[in-house]
Amino acid sequence: MSSAAPLSSAFRQAFSEAWASGAGALLPLGFFAGTAVLVPFTLGSETEILARIGPGILWLALALASFVTLERVFQADLQDGALDLWVQEEASISLIALSKALAHWLVSGLPLVLLSPLLGLMLEVPANQTLPAMIAYGLGGLTFFLWGGVAAALSASVARGGLLIALIALPFYLPTVIFGTLALQDGLDSTPGLLLAASGLFALGVAPAAMGAALRLAAD
Repeated sequence: MSSAAPLSSAFRQAFSEAWASGAGALLPLGFFAGTAVLVPFTLGSETEILARIGPGILWLALALASFVTLERVFQADLQDGALDLWVQEEASISLIALSKALAHWLVSGLPLVLLSPLLGLMLEVPANQTLPAMIAYGLGGLTFFLWGGVAAALSASVARGGLLIALIALPFYLPTVIFGTLALQDGLDSTPGLLLAASGLFALGVAPAAMGAALRLAAD
């Protein structure tokens, strides 16, 4: 079997699992939209206030919504023995874990990015920031799922490990939230924008290896 076959199989399996369980993209979308919609009711509808805090609120909602589906990324694979087979494959288990994290982001994370312009309008985010915001939220959301995948791998053997995943992942989310919020204020070509891109590249370089190491420990 070629080394690409396990990667393709793991991606397809994760993609179908993400759609089939937990209402697919509907739960993260509902959480994301609900968080953003409730903000004007708690802070008032003054345009100046909403425009100032709107991007930050969307970053917070995006980070919290990513937790909704992370618990099931690797847990079922440990329970049904698929993880033991991955360890024996020619393909790196880190690449297999990365393919599963990407599949879950496509189902549960990318729809949040597509919804962000509508929610941004509700929060009085300036129209000229819509495209930069979508780019930033796309990069930041992928970064969230990469670090969330590490937390999910570390807690794969823990039943109902959602709280543990949140505790592990939140410190890794903070730089992305901070740089992302500042990048939308100063522009993607500013220093915070470059730091946001750097944090995403760092996660892409480090998180797969961390996921692979955690899954090997879980399989032993």
